[in-house]
Amino acid sequence: MNDPEAHAAAPVDPAAPVDPAAPAVTAPGALPASAAGRIVLLTTSHRVAPGLLSWQAWQVLRGADEVLCADAAHPQLPYLKEAGVEVTAQAPTARELVDRCAGAGGRTVVVLATAEGDRRLTDGLAALAGSGREQMPSLELLPGSYDLPGARLLDLVQVMDRIRRECPWSKRRTHEDLAKYAIEEAYELVEAIETGDRDELREELGDVLLQVVFHARIAEEATEAQGEPFSIDDVAGGIVDKLVHRHPHVFGDETATTPEEVREIWLRRKGEAKRRESITDGVPLGQPGLALAAKLGSRVRTAGLDVPLPTGHGVGYELLALALRAEADGVDPEAALRAAGRAYRDAVRAAEGLAAAGS
Repeated sequence: MNDPEAHAAAPVDPAAPVDPAAPAVTAPGALPASAAGRIVLLTTSHRVAPGLLSWQAWQVLRGADEVLCADAAHPQLPYLKEAGVEVTAQAPTARELVDRCAGAGGRTVVVLATAEGDRRLTDGLAALAGSGREQMPSLELLPGSYDLPGARLLDLVQVMDRIRRECPWSKRRTHEDLAKYAIEEAYELVEAIETGDRDELREELGDVLLQVVFHARIAEEATEAQGEPFSIDDVAGGIVDKLVHRHPHVFGDETATTPEEVREIWLRRKGEAKRRESITDGVPLGQPGLALAAKLGSRVRTAGLDVPLPTGHGVGYELLALALRAEADGVDPEAALRAAGRAYRDAVRAAEGLAAAGS
């Protein structure tokens, strides 16, 4: 299905030849020219490479009588110059802009918005229009480039980079310093999921993402003794490659129609990549005990091994047996124990004469 907005957002090559047989493209909301003229405020996203403007934006720029920009260092200016669009570095007042638009048949003036915004200009135009004494040009807002999904991640990387440089606390942090926060944030994310709090879920996902970006930023400064430096792009590129490799039924020519078939492909591809000596390789022993037992049980069951439980007395062996039984039944023992723990907490509060937590 054709989406007009999708075409409007598509970046184009400003130097590409214009097909004379192609129909003229009118900017969104464009009005017929009048004696008062037309003002187009062209906005662009700093998250999109300069010069990658929408087709409507290039059409309006090429057809404008005048293009103005108050910022002589605006990142779009070199690309406009290369495309043959002449830009006047000037910050006109509202009065001056209205006068520039007036003329025989009306003139089209494009104002390239600055990073700081053009509030003074738009407020001035609103005041002139509100006076009722002016024949005002038509005023249009034309987005020249649009953010793609995930664009705010670029802001996060830039903010983290500045914090790392300028914050006295952040600039001294190491991977080892931050390790405990990664664990805490992961637990808080799990709690938000289990309690069903959507606002908390969004916030905790952000906190986990922060840990990833922070560690990647620190890794850029690795010394020779610490190993090869890497960046957030290396991290993202690595997981993209891994996802593509382990989803040949999506990105390749293999076929999987059930979750079980997908799991089989995932495990096979993972085994090819890891080439582990033992099925226990890669299982972190520092994770919570029930999760550790369940993970080991899952590896054993998937490999089809018959491994007897270790003999011994005490609660540890009893918990091991319970955790393996839960995993075999498709139950996450850690999540089950947390749910029981919350119920016990509420029982404690009831015994104290208090309402259940969160109620």
